[in-house]
Amino acid sequence: MNFNELLNLVSSDNTPDICVDSRAVRDGDIFVAVKGTACDGHDFISQAIAGGAEYIVCQSAPDKCDQKSTDIIVVDDSTQAAALLAQTLRGSPACRLTNLAVTGTNGKTTVAYLVRSCIQKAGQKCGLLGTVIYDTCSGNSSEAVLTTPDCMTIAAGQDQMLKNGAKYMIIEASSHALSQNRLAGISFKAAAFTNLAGDHLDYHKTEEDYLAAKTILFSALSPDAAAVLNKQSPHAESIAKQTEAKILWYSIAPTAGLRQQAVGADIIARIESMDTGGTVFNMEYAGQSAIVTTPLLGLYNVSNCLAATGLCLAAGFDLETIAAGLSALKTIPGRLEKIDFDCDFSVLVDYAHTDDALKNVLSTLKPLCKGKLIVVFGCGGDRDKTKRPRMAKVAEQLADFIIVTSDNPRTENPDDIIKDIIVGFENRDSQTILIEPDRKKAIASAIKTAGENDIVLIAGKGHETYQIIGKQKFDFSDKKIAMEYLTLSQI
Repeated sequence: MNFNELLNLVSSDNTPDICVDSRAVRDGDIFVAVKGTACDGHDFISQAIAGGAEYIVCQSAPDKCDQKSTDIIVVDDSTQAAALLAQTLRGSPACRLTNLAVTGTNGKTTVAYLVRSCIQKAGQKCGLLGTVIYDTCSGNSSEAVLTTPDCMTIAAGQDQMLKNGAKYMIIEASSHALSQNRLAGISFKAAAFTNLAGDHLDYHKTEEDYLAAKTILFSALSPDAAAVLNKQSPHAESIAKQTEAKILWYSIAPTAGLRQQAVGADIIARIESMDTGGTVFNMEYAGQSAIVTTPLLGLYNVSNCLAATGLCLAAGFDLETIAAGLSALKTIPGRLEKIDFDCDFSVLVDYAHTDDALKNVLSTLKPLCKGKLIVVFGCGGDRDKTKRPRMAKVAEQLADFIIVTSDNPRTENPDDIIKDIIVGFENRDSQTILIEPDRKKAIASAIKTAGENDIVLIAGKGHETYQIIGKQKFDFSDKKIAMEYLTLSQI
């Protein structure tokens, strides 16, 4: 049997199940040997056969197997094959949705939430697959496990979206997912690029490889699709050269209040005001304009609004509806999310876990802070080590008091991670730098230190409700811990 014949079998009434995990294989199933980051499915082909797999899809045939009971189908890319099989099994749900995607180091979750808000404002349902939630429009969402799920989960999710009345899907496309071809079999109406900053070099090794992974999303777009690109990102020009899609450039006008053109941009924001209550800006496109009033802070969030606008324009929505949708979104979990507590200082949590993201958030808060700007941050273990000293440098430049702590240390020693961080401080012995590996104690120290008009930023974990130590997940929410100590401080 060849792969096309297998696709026909999967589309029939008596279709076998598809598995990418050999432990889940049952009699008659199809096992697809996918090469992942942690392990290679090809190493488990014999286990899949022992479990009863009738068909094996792989990139290289095993040396030994029982040819009488198992069909071995060799393909060029087993990850792509798994995605095509998953879509075929579900009746190709991707073909019946308007699919939108966003990629970039920072801003993906915010853009995805903004897009969903705009589409909902238009009276339509939009499924969302991303870092924070897995939402198929059923009325109940679940916590996401990966930024971009595996192809089986995506296909099942899209099928459920359709059953729940959705016509649109927005998905966060991570560089890992793109390099592993998890989005194969999905035709995107539009894709947006936010930015590229130092991250994931543990996986991609070089910035060039990291950018190349992001570019995969755009090089796969058809000429009828739209590439929504950030004119203010130096990496966007490279992407623009490698896509056949129509390009929608977006940019913030360089000087607020002036009728000055953002050179070469199609979608432009002109800032009217920005304070602790939010941001007001005028959005322009194709001779039209609309005012957006959003509680989101920072120029980077205005940029995120523009990326979402480009995706929604490409999906056929008008500027007024989009502006209303952007204005309607009040908060995004773990993204400069203020802890709702009545005291004389402010506490916010944010997912900023790269130096670029931390710089954006601190730069936004600095001019709004009438007291001290206090930051709590750490770095994840078993991840890109190069950003650790850079995050320290950013914190030292912009914060008035710094508490270095643990993030998700995973299998690394937390003290070793902190040593990598403090290398980036120019003045490591400063009285404004506190080292506290226990994240709970670090948050407590920040709240005890805070006084009138201060701002406390707890960075790195944002929406996460766990901490990974070793290979175990423990319940841990920055928001809940902060609320506990805020309550105690009032007793």
